[in-house]
Amino acid sequence: MKKSLLLAASILTLIPKIALAHCPLCTVGAGALAVLAASLGISSLVVGVMIGAFALALGLWIGKMPKKKYIPYQYIILVVVIFLGTIIPIMPLVKDYGPLYVSIIGEYGTLLHNTYTVNLFLAGSILGAFIMFVAPFISRFVTKTRSGRTVPYQGISIVLALLIIVSVIIEILS
Repeated sequence: MKKSLLLAASILTLIPKIALAHCPLCTVGAGALAVLAASLGISSLVVGVMIGAFALALGLWIGKMPKKKYIPYQYIILVVVIFLGTIIPIMPLVKDYGPLYVSIIGEYGTLLHNTYTVNLFLAGSILGAFIMFVAPFISRFVTKTRSGRTVPYQGISIVLALLIIVSVIIEILS
């Protein structure tokens, strides 16, 4: 009897009191897509997109947890630290580089006309973070367009759709 009561109490402590946003769902969705992409042998750029979206969603979610503001720009600092704390440890595991040819003006070898080596995972992570950042704005636009009505799970649906569309485009073009 005591063991089952202790188990029930332990499980109840894991259930949140109230859902304040869709960020936990976005975090799980982005993380699941990243694991799936890596297991299927998808390019480092696409895996970076998924991990970058996951890292930013995690940062945005955890950054809101402290109830009291201890330092100026606390939320932004927490988001950046969590994002970098997720991306940087993974970078040595995904060593894939690609060329970036820039030909804007001047002779080859100058700053605006050269070939640069780009860490594909890092580039994908930045793109994924950007997608995760703009998705709520797109969701609000959709809600406004629909006269204030939302689709069930609209936020996570938009994030996942954007991540999948961008990933498919990257895979087709590379």
